[in-house]
Amino acid sequence: MVWALVVTLSFASVEAGTGWWANSLALMGDAGHMLTDAAALAIAAVAAWAVGRPASNRHTYGYARAELLAAFVNSLFMLAIVTGIAAAAVDRLRTPLPVSGEAVTGVAVLGLIVNLLVARLLHDGHSGDGSGADLNRRAAFLHVLGDLLGSVAAIAAGLIVTYTGWNWADPLLSLVICVLILISSVSLVRQALHALLDGTPPSLDLADIGNSLAGTAGVVSVHDLHVWSLNSARTILTAHVVVDDLSDWAEVLPRLKHAAHTRFGIDHATFQPEPASSPVHFLTRTTHAPVSTPTPE
Repeated sequence: MVWALVVTLSFASVEAGTGWWANSLALMGDAGHMLTDAAALAIAAVAAWAVGRPASNRHTYGYARAELLAAFVNSLFMLAIVTGIAAAAVDRLRTPLPVSGEAVTGVAVLGLIVNLLVARLLHDGHSGDGSGADLNRRAAFLHVLGDLLGSVAAIAAGLIVTYTGWNWADPLLSLVICVLILISSVSLVRQALHALLDGTPPSLDLADIGNSLAGTAGVVSVHDLHVWSLNSARTILTAHVVVDDLSDWAEVLPRLKHAAHTRFGIDHATFQPEPASSPVHFLTRTTHAPVSTPTPE
């Protein structure tokens, strides 16, 4: 990931400089898209580093959430870049400037080669073990594949300008690249903000989790169930569990942890047992106070 980040940032600088020299918004837009790739790679690298840092008295979960914070900040930064490129493209459509099509095409072809190289680096680093770092790498890999389309758009702009002299192709295709960046950035903002607000991971259904836990042998009901993401690789679960007999808790707890792990991939689960003699709480889809009914005599 580090080598992929260095290669991507280096060539993004080359593309941005050449795009400015050649008056090519498409090339500068593709450079901006490569920056989103660099951001994704940096997030994955930071996550791998942060997860390895030990917890402390002030940060009892460690620093794993640095990944989410970096994703949120980087995506906001990319939205600002999209706004700037789109505004410049609209202005260029009104007042077209001469574009060096040959320079745009040559650098864009190199950009395509660089993206293929970065994709290969990430693919070679793919362990296939399903770990958190592996999932981050796969996400970055898919992001780089999306950038290949941006390079193709820049190549198309360069060829059109070279062989037809139609300079409007450059700002039009730069707007296409802006759309690519916008889609990935908005999606990243929403995902990061949802996780930072301790939202339930989109891939999990709270009611499904609650019903599965409540169906465990020895469990009467489950309430005060909370599930949230610490980062993209780690999900946390806490719940109050009403059991038939507290003396059986040593047998019930492993069953609950096994259900959370095998069905939902949750390894960090904390359960608080409660005796069935107390009011029974039934799980609801909302986070409001659970409905209580008295235990039959």
